[in-house]
Amino acid sequence: MFEKNSFMKRILSWIILLIILFVTLFPLYWLAVTALKNRIQIFAIPPMFTFKSTLENFSLVFTNKAGLPTNFLFFFRNSILISALSTIFSVVLGSLAAYSLSRFKMAGKNDLMFFILSTRMLPPIATLVPLFLVYRNLGLSDTIHGMVLLYTMFNLGFTVWVMKSFFDEIPVEYEEAALVDGYSRWEAFLFVVLPQSLTGLASTAVFSLIASWNEFVYGSLLTTRYARTVPPALSVRVGSEGYEWGRIAATASLYIIPVVIFTFLVRKSLLRGLTFGTIKK
Repeated sequence: MFEKNSFMKRILSWIILLIILFVTLFPLYWLAVTALKNRIQIFAIPPMFTFKSTLENFSLVFTNKAGLPTNFLFFFRNSILISALSTIFSVVLGSLAAYSLSRFKMAGKNDLMFFILSTRMLPPIATLVPLFLVYRNLGLSDTIHGMVLLYTMFNLGFTVWVMKSFFDEIPVEYEEAALVDGYSRWEAFLFVVLPQSLTGLASTAVFSLIASWNEFVYGSLLTTRYARTVPPALSVRVGSEGYEWGRIAATASLYIIPVVIFTFLVRKSLLRGLTFGTIKK
């Protein structure tokens, strides 16, 4: 009886996992399928699962129907530049702040941590108007450095909280031993603490990159041309026959590739980072 119940639990677990996998991967499958369909196939009812594929939508991402180049590569370059720089700055600055909060005693530390966390509580729409006015008056609207500064600021709260939990798990005795050996506090941080927290850095970098890479609201309001990224640009893909869903799907399919590649490269560190500290003896 016990073996039968155990077998049924395994079967039920596999069924639940397959359902979750289907719900997670089906949108990506449908995105890729839509990019390979022509307009008639896209709007066919019932939906077509077997069809003759075409690469026309992918070619239209780079050149329009008149044969002229599109702005995709320009927007794509902006996305890479803004996301990469904001991720680097948020991880570096957030790690330094998290290390200070983890290792040093200071008055009002809990209040400061709550204030840092509170920057992630407000919905984007609540800060759009003041940010728009500030950026307009400072000349930061539609600039690369303005968007890097904005995304860094919004990613810092997440980075500080995540990295502090990693630094808390690293025994302080490691640093004390390094200080006894003649290391400075800065050298102990660089050569002792950081190597122990590479998994945390990797997982934090992935989530910060995804947050910057997919950001839409601020990019739509604060950029118009020179610093515009791909997500806001996709929202205006309207042709003479309505929304160009095939072209949108092709653009989105190409757009997710860099994040998938980066996540794949750091997958081992990411998995260790997500489970760090969850199992203790």
